[in-house]
Amino acid sequence: MHRLLLEQAGNTGKISEEEIDLVRPDHITEIANRVSGVNIQHGNGQEHLTSIRSPVLTGGAGAGSFLFLEDGIPLRAAGFANVNGLFEVNYEQAGGIEIVRGPGSAFYGSNAVHGLVNVLSRAPSLELEREIDLSIGPHDLYTAKATVSDTVGNHGYRVNVLGTSDGGYVSESGYDQQKVTLRHDYFGDVDSFKTLFSYTNLNQETAGYIVGFKAYEDESLSRTNPNPEAYRDAKSYRLSTEWIHELSDTSRFTLTPYMRHTEMEFLMHFLPGQPVEKNKHSSVGLLSSYTKELDGGHKVIVGTDFEYTEGELSEVQFNVDPAIGDPDYGGPADKYVQGTHYDYEVDATVIAPYIHTEWQVLEKTRVTAGLRYEYTRYDYTNNTGTRTLPPSNRYLRPDSDVDTFSNFSPKLGLVQQLSEDTAAFVNYSRGNRAPQTTDLYRAQVVPSQTGSADSETIDSIEVGLRKVGEGLQYEIAAYHMKKRDYFFTDSSDQNVPDGKTEHTGLEIGMFYPFNAKFDIAANVAFAKHEYDFDK
Repeated sequence: MHRLLLEQAGNTGKISEEEIDLVRPDHITEIANRVSGVNIQHGNGQEHLTSIRSPVLTGGAGAGSFLFLEDGIPLRAAGFANVNGLFEVNYEQAGGIEIVRGPGSAFYGSNAVHGLVNVLSRAPSLELEREIDLSIGPHDLYTAKATVSDTVGNHGYRVNVLGTSDGGYVSESGYDQQKVTLRHDYFGDVDSFKTLFSYTNLNQETAGYIVGFKAYEDESLSRTNPNPEAYRDAKSYRLSTEWIHELSDTSRFTLTPYMRHTEMEFLMHFLPGQPVEKNKHSSVGLLSSYTKELDGGHKVIVGTDFEYTEGELSEVQFNVDPAIGDPDYGGPADKYVQGTHYDYEVDATVIAPYIHTEWQVLEKTRVTAGLRYEYTRYDYTNNTGTRTLPPSNRYLRPDSDVDTFSNFSPKLGLVQQLSEDTAAFVNYSRGNRAPQTTDLYRAQVVPSQTGSADSETIDSIEVGLRKVGEGLQYEIAAYHMKKRDYFFTDSSDQNVPDGKTEHTGLEIGMFYPFNAKFDIAANVAFAKHEYDFDK
């Protein structure tokens, strides 16, 4: 493990199974934020906003800038990301978590722009394991976990079940959630299989925003819920089988078919009109790769990822326009109008071949190079009758159309081993993502300010030093990134399709074990995130 880490160009924060069991997280922030450069914000209930080498991003930018995976398979299709996506995986009973800071390598596709989080399922135990875990927390928080696992002959299995009920910090809030993870492993001489089924369900009563100057200083006000009608209901199902076929001692073939379904309904209480959004999508996909170990410590991996998705979204406002009859609202009347704002379907196809190579060019010098090409096709169908919803000009509904995007993601890294346990590295990588379907087809702007979203691209260069092994362990990394075609909504409530940003930072992580039962660790990050354009 230490040898593999020393050979790595770039950085990956790793959270172990033992660390997850020690922390016993009730929210993803409690475990993921232990990695330097990661700052996930805890929203209400199980909601969150993510920051990995970035500001805290919201909306489509927040959903599309980070790739969330389970055992290397995205939790959602690339153009249908969820800004709160990590509540759709069983991180509470995971076997580990990997966090890549900065653009993903050639292995990963759309949304790995600022970073990615890969939650690893827990492997079957070698001997019979049966465990029930009950816990009680503040504000009527109750959690029950159950695990059964064993290995018999060539077959291993694990069943993880979790149920949580939270009464909420304020009145008429809280959530109930259930998660199930089933894993079966088969170990053969030539062929091995890992089959994983995951299910999550969330029923959340979301607390509304408390407004007013310095309202956060009023403790009695902080216990109130001005919008008790807000809610979020979400379900997800995933099934995959990873087949590894050993062709020889130095080569293997991996094939991973998978399928997923997600659906979510929630009150958009953060918008003045408070419409209800319903979205769902179903996907089938296939990950394939061929790995060849060459003489001299070299390695080549060639692969292709394929995915087909059928998705749909509707947004309906049942309330009257909040500007009408409200002199304190300050906005124009007939802006947030009743009715169906959006109703559309999108069939998405993604094809992504890639190559990843590692070269031992000198005894202590290793070079990594890779390239990924990703083709994305959206077949969009508008189920509403007009371009806008009269009398408002806010809700632009494009005509049915087909949009395609092509992106290249190169990577080049160099690792220089300085001693048996210390190495320096420099790494260049590019991250890309096709626009979110909501960026393209839910364009809440006046027609004169529409623009058109393009693929977002970020280029990153980082240098670092790491020490592993006995005694003090550390990693120091400095990075600079430039992003273009950044799509967001500005303070004037208009879409900006071609924004540019710069990101510069320094990350330090240290770990020192005093003995087998006591250690100390610290993670520090300094970052500066700036717009790089004038409007």
